[in-house]
Amino acid sequence: MKILMINGTMRHGSSYHIGKMVIEKIAREEDQVIELFLPKDMPEYCRGCATCIMESEKKCPDYLMYMKRVTRMIDEADLLVFTSPVHVLHVTGALKVLLDHYGYRFMVHRPEESMFSKQAVCVTTGAGGGMRSTLKDIKSSLFFWGVARIYTYGIAVSAIRWEDVEMSIKEKIVNDVDQLALKLTRDTASVTPALKTKILFYIMRHIQQNGKHLPDVAYWKEKGWLGKARPWKKAAQKTGQEN
Repeated sequence: MKILMINGTMRHGSSYHIGKMVIEKIAREEDQVIELFLPKDMPEYCRGCATCIMESEKKCPDYLMYMKRVTRMIDEADLLVFTSPVHVLHVTGALKVLLDHYGYRFMVHRPEESMFSKQAVCVTTGAGGGMRSTLKDIKSSLFFWGVARIYTYGIAVSAIRWEDVEMSIKEKIVNDVDQLALKLTRDTASVTPALKTKILFYIMRHIQQNGKHLPDVAYWKEKGWLGKARPWKKAAQKTGQEN
């Protein structure tokens, strides 16, 4: 299994430590774990030029320097782990910058087929509140990407540094992570999207059948999704072959 951890900050704070705990609970010796830290691994702001949507993501000004590498890692991963502390009730600016670059991957445009067989975990912590809105920032993007299973975990740690988090809170986190790990390791050979995701796919399919945006329509035709092919079926077949 390939695991990609994307951290919304360079700090190794509470969110980072919890994300690492999740990975350590489920990763086997032969698994590959890669960590990315923002903004170091993708420091460029989305310019809002819409070139990725109107033409091709390969024409994004940041594609060759940063996005090509990050996107390849995301596509190759079986499990995505996103971590972000709460910054004024939302994700860090650095993580928002990365997510902004993937507007073209929303299901209304050109979703990546491998997403329909992936699992993802979103982890956030704050000294007080804001966990729900922060998790929503990440989860909403993953949902519109078509990620099959999305799990979220947020907790108020009442501290800025991980070292200052009270032991009782850390013990609760350990117990919660144990439960989360059980969910992540359940039926990994048959990861398929929830009904809500499939319904969204069929709505977008209907739009593309009558679509006028040529790059998107051509993509859906190439994938066979305007016919009988479905992304989760091909993904499931590939997973079965690998196992």
